[in-house]
Amino acid sequence: MTAADEEVDVLVAGSAGALAGAYTAAREGLSVAIVEAGDRFGGTFAYSGGGGMWYPCNPVLMRAGCDDTIDDALRYYRAVVGDRTPAELQETYVRGGAGLIDYLERDERFAFKILPWPDYYSSAPGARTDGMRHIVAKAVPDERLGRFRGLVRGPLDHERLGAPQPDLLTGGRALIGRFLWALAEQPRVAAYLDSPLVELIVEDGRVTGAVVEADGRRRRITARRGVLLATGGFEHNAEMRARYGVGGLATDTMGAPANRGLAHQAAIAIGAATDLMDQAWWAPGLVHPDGRAAFALCFTGGIFVDRAGRRFVNESAPYDRLGREILRAMRAGSVGPRYWMVYDSSAGEQPPVAATNVSFAPFQAYRAAGVWVQADTLDELARLIGVPPDALTATVRRFNEFARRDDDPDFGRGRDPFDRAFTGGASPLVPITTPPFRAAQFGISDLGTKGGLRTDTDARVLDTSGRPIPGLYAAGNTMAAVSGETYPGGGNPIGASLLFSHRAALHMAGE
Repeated sequence: MTAADEEVDVLVAGSAGALAGAYTAAREGLSVAIVEAGDRFGGTFAYSGGGGMWYPCNPVLMRAGCDDTIDDALRYYRAVVGDRTPAELQETYVRGGAGLIDYLERDERFAFKILPWPDYYSSAPGARTDGMRHIVAKAVPDERLGRFRGLVRGPLDHERLGAPQPDLLTGGRALIGRFLWALAEQPRVAAYLDSPLVELIVEDGRVTGAVVEADGRRRRITARRGVLLATGGFEHNAEMRARYGVGGLATDTMGAPANRGLAHQAAIAIGAATDLMDQAWWAPGLVHPDGRAAFALCFTGGIFVDRAGRRFVNESAPYDRLGREILRAMRAGSVGPRYWMVYDSSAGEQPPVAATNVSFAPFQAYRAAGVWVQADTLDELARLIGVPPDALTATVRRFNEFARRDDDPDFGRGRDPFDRAFTGGASPLVPITTPPFRAAQFGISDLGTKGGLRTDTDARVLDTSGRPIPGLYAAGNTMAAVSGETYPGGGNPIGASLLFSHRAALHMAGE
């Protein structure tokens, strides 16, 4: 047996939701090594503008007088997710978030606030349309991070557009920063960037550590209590996407660049069971001048049209549900890898998209790239975007009549409370009447894959016989999502990642 280069109690792979596991382990008195494949800490979590957590009845909400109950939240979650994932896993998530926030708030370095964000299936039993299940971390100055100062990934505008990195950490970066602030003061916590986990070490049926690559060499880290895999998904691995049938393109994902599925592969190699490997957290993607489609939401107008020039979806539906409908149309052949949003000039040239996640470039860049076009007539616009002119004209005429009546009998746009959540209650059915008529190109984007390793309620990875693999844990997008094939509400991916990382560390501490 090769000697270990380092020995700790807990090895944590990943540095987004994984930090909740690292923090918990350290707080419970264990030594920790964090290995991150990227050149910054934070993963995809750091790109989230909100960084929300869907935690019903947590202390932040209850102090504000929220009248929610866990029973209502659990009824909602089960109605949405169904039996696609184990009931006990769902219940653990719904009930567990409040306890995690209570645990964190005992440390003065953690502070949270309410960011109302409505549930995504607002007609399901137990749903809340007031957003009172969603909280975020309060902003924190980067200077407080000690040895981790300047090392938080993101934001997206910094990485994709070269914008200056702000000194104040907000959104997902705020919570990552708060974890790093707390960890910086723990002498028994080591952290390594540019250090992907590539292999798990197994002795007598137990995972006892891992092999990590750094600076062109491999080194072994032994973990006495266990290894937590929370390295994100495999969205940037085109071969894995194709193998498992994940829709969309690796170039259009919003996932962190290092999310290539190495931890998935290491666990599968020792017999770990997987689930949901064809799934992702999908969304429509606005195509930018560089040709990449980036997650966009909050459409306050416009219509999507297929190759025949017809509408094919409720454009104001929650982004994952909308993304899934777009994928169905793509698989049926009625929509190509790129399709168009049609709108008018009543509000100017910019498409009616309230949240682009990657900021707009100068408008002339979109025109020069051919991803925004305009014409004085709908017939002319139809020819520019390659759809039948008569069909597009008829589609817009029909939609304008729906807008006049404020009712969409074709796709129900505006009927669900969520459809009006980002228009101040105003109708999202905005007539297309003011020339020049415009079109912006879209694709399908994602927030990462959600297929991964099957686990129990303590985040222990299960083998193909359904038995826990001793010493191995998973959370985040390395774990098969507790929400199955749905996206119940904003803050669900981050919330689940943090909670199951925390539970993994508590289980290791208990051992």
